[in-house]
Amino acid sequence: MAAESLKDMPESYWRERLTPEEYKVLREQGTEAPFTGVYYDNHEDGMYRCKACGQKLFSSEHKFESGSGWPSFDRPLAEGTVELREDTSHGMVRTEVICSNCGSHLGHLFPDGPAETTGERFCINSCALAFDSDISDTLEK
Repeated sequence: MAAESLKDMPESYWRERLTPEEYKVLREQGTEAPFTGVYYDNHEDGMYRCKACGQKLFSSEHKFESGSGWPSFDRPLAEGTVELREDTSHGMVRTEVICSNCGSHLGHLFPDGPAETTGERFCINSCALAFDSDISDTLEK
């Protein structure tokens, strides 16, 4: 099976590689329960990657405590690492945050982040992330 990119991979590819919870969130735009994810209260230095494809997404340097129960960041690692899309599900209008490499759902963007930085809150599901605490090569790969 030849696919031009990870965005073109069939859902069977993702079902084989992700746990049921990861699949529900990353591929079916689900949301994990607040205060249950492994990273919402993580204070270690490191890099957060897409759980589906490994792309670097967020640095712990930009993580902050929002009180929401999900990991929150005031910006992505670099321009182009995430894509934004309007989400009108559940009777609301929100901005969905998607991995630019594989098209997986990560969470949502809200305009209530720290005013002293960007004013934005990237509210991301823990199960959509993998954490690398070895940051010696954080920006090199």
